[in-house]
Amino acid sequence: MASSTSRRDFLSAGLMIPLAGAGSSMGLFNSAAESTAKTPATPVKPTYRTLGRTGLKVTTVGMGCMITSDPSVIERALDAGINHFDTARGYQHGNNERMVGAALGKRRKNIVLSTKTEAHDKKGALEQLEISLRELNTDYLDIWYLHGKSNPSEAPDDMIEAQQIAKQQGKIRFAGISTHDTPKMAPWMAQKGVFDVLLTMYNFSMEPAVGEAIAAAAKSGMGIVGMKVMAGGFRRARPGTPLHEKLSHPGASLAMLKWVIRDPNIATTIPSITDMDQLEDNLKAMDQPYSGTDEKLLAAHLDAIRPLYCRVCGKCEGQCQKGLPVSDMLRTLSYADGYGQFELGRERFLELAADRSVRCSDCSTCTVNCPHGVQVTARLSRAQELFA
Repeated sequence: MASSTSRRDFLSAGLMIPLAGAGSSMGLFNSAAESTAKTPATPVKPTYRTLGRTGLKVTTVGMGCMITSDPSVIERALDAGINHFDTARGYQHGNNERMVGAALGKRRKNIVLSTKTEAHDKKGALEQLEISLRELNTDYLDIWYLHGKSNPSEAPDDMIEAQQIAKQQGKIRFAGISTHDTPKMAPWMAQKGVFDVLLTMYNFSMEPAVGEAIAAAAKSGMGIVGMKVMAGGFRRARPGTPLHEKLSHPGASLAMLKWVIRDPNIATTIPSITDMDQLEDNLKAMDQPYSGTDEKLLAAHLDAIRPLYCRVCGKCEGQCQKGLPVSDMLRTLSYADGYGQFELGRERFLELAADRSVRCSDCSTCTVNCPHGVQVTARLSRAQELFA
């Protein structure tokens, strides 16, 4: 494989040394051109933690590249000292890995790089791994995740075997799973003893059980990476719209990120970063402590997002009389309403195993009752109108 990074180099080097759409057309979100501000990077001294038993030293703020389309943002993040970058084989129809690989260039050997497979069997996973390595222009991955697993049954033995084979071949250093259901997955992962890293949804709105599961997983030696740390996003609403007025809490995004990284069990985070302003805001989280002001700000923000944001607590599972996967549908809507990514939301919606002929408007009453106040009928109806 032609590559700028030699597998032999990494095998001999030891552990990593840390270095310093449619939503827009609907008038809800700023376009990429409007939101990309070429502001100079603020000098921030990066903070590091060790990623569990992997021994990797990672910046507490990493970069989730899922919706990044501008490689200069990745280059600026590198210049600012961020050393952990995350992507996946399926992001942007496979194009995201190629962009990330090009942006990292010769600096790839100085960072911790992770990607994910969405395959459902060993053969498919190993095939995707080869494509990922080629697109990322590297001979190895630091972390390779089985992506989006909500139940242990979704990570069968042959998938685990694929990760072990990749390790033996020197194509990955560490194996992990990404999940939105930490209380269910983390204990099983710890018991299996074959996973090095847990990539989990974690933010200020979630129930204590999530933090407890994360603490137990960290105690077992797994490295913990936080994702979905911005509680649905909602920071790209266009000024002057009702959504912006409702969710206008300057500083809330920074407060949310500071809330997550104050937890010593979280080694690093991968907030989505699409432009220079978001990068500037996120960098400050490594330089500013979480404060009482942040606490009050997040309390107000939680009240504002309560009707909109699903915390994936699992309490609605099985409640819909029509069998709709409520939590999964609400998550797809967050991509459009929260992150301004209509195409991604629709793609994820169409992947769901749900009867798309069902309409919430057909039911006289809803059997789903969200204990956190999400307006389930209104939100599901919006998802159906947008995507179905």
